[in-house]
Amino acid sequence: MEPRTFTVAYAPHVHDGSSATRIMWTVFLTLLPAAAVSVYAFGLDALRVLALTTALCVGMEALALVMMKRDPRACLDGSAALTGFLLGLTLPAGISNGILVVGAFVAIIVAKQVFGGLGHNPFNPALTSRVFLLIAFPKQLTTWPVPRGLQDIQEFMGLAVTRTNDAVTSATPLAAIKEHAQRAMPNIQLNDLFFGVHTPGSIGEISALALLVGAAFLLYKRIITWHIPAATLLTVAVFGALTHLVNPARYADPFFHLFAGGLFIGAFFMATDFVTAPVWPMGKIIYGVGIGLLTMLIRLWGGYPEGISFAILLMNAVTPLLDRYTVPTPFGSRAAPKKTGGES
Repeated sequence: MEPRTFTVAYAPHVHDGSSATRIMWTVFLTLLPAAAVSVYAFGLDALRVLALTTALCVGMEALALVMMKRDPRACLDGSAALTGFLLGLTLPAGISNGILVVGAFVAIIVAKQVFGGLGHNPFNPALTSRVFLLIAFPKQLTTWPVPRGLQDIQEFMGLAVTRTNDAVTSATPLAAIKEHAQRAMPNIQLNDLFFGVHTPGSIGEISALALLVGAAFLLYKRIITWHIPAATLLTVAVFGALTHLVNPARYADPFFHLFAGGLFIGAFFMATDFVTAPVWPMGKIIYGVGIGLLTMLIRLWGGYPEGISFAILLMNAVTPLLDRYTVPTPFGSRAAPKKTGGES
């Protein structure tokens, strides 16, 4: 009888064939419907921003790897491309190329490689860069081109459209509600927010439908779980419903808060980032609830009309604590009995 030998190896012991590279590129592909809607709505400027941020982030990653004497081919693993694509989706279509270079540098070098690269960054790189650009270049980051179909009108959502030498700009729905709720609210149509062709905003946030198509595929393939998106969206809906009941003339209804702004791209594609999100189910739910609460607090009473970027980054900082205190009890085990005062 032949002696049996056992190979000792690290987990995972059962593999389904997926890899970090495959997951990154899958998420990248699920964002293409939202990108396609934006290119249709904003034209070639949107394509320019998305192409440049993606290429610049891959280039920054290759440069960092060369400087650290690592294999530069690792820049093609999909993580840098996904970071760049997500960054581009959070920006206005008319933003300048110079700002895109700064954004790529912050996302890859400052927010990712300084901490050791993929798997070590405590904060979402794309959102870190987006918030940095918003603080450093507030005017450029809040200048929103009016999409296709709205170029010939003089008013949008109750606010005057601004005409400059080379562009026509307007407020986003969230900004309009925050500044002039009573005038803007009757003019905002939920179907425009859902389909996105007629809505000013960041490149990747204008079409809730396109984002839901990509998110549904990620859920179907189990690349992400329901916990974080569901907790975030439900919290926003409940908060929005309560404030709308209290003062419907001042606060928009919950459907507006669900479909407007970057909530969907944040909840499904950024808050669920493997590196910066909690591991355990209960931690994910608490994390999502925190994102929803912070988003609504900033939207309604903060200094910015949108709060999803800040909310996710703040909850990124809480992730280590959630991972520590929400570890589930192993099946079949019991909690250790508490010691009494008489025990030694």
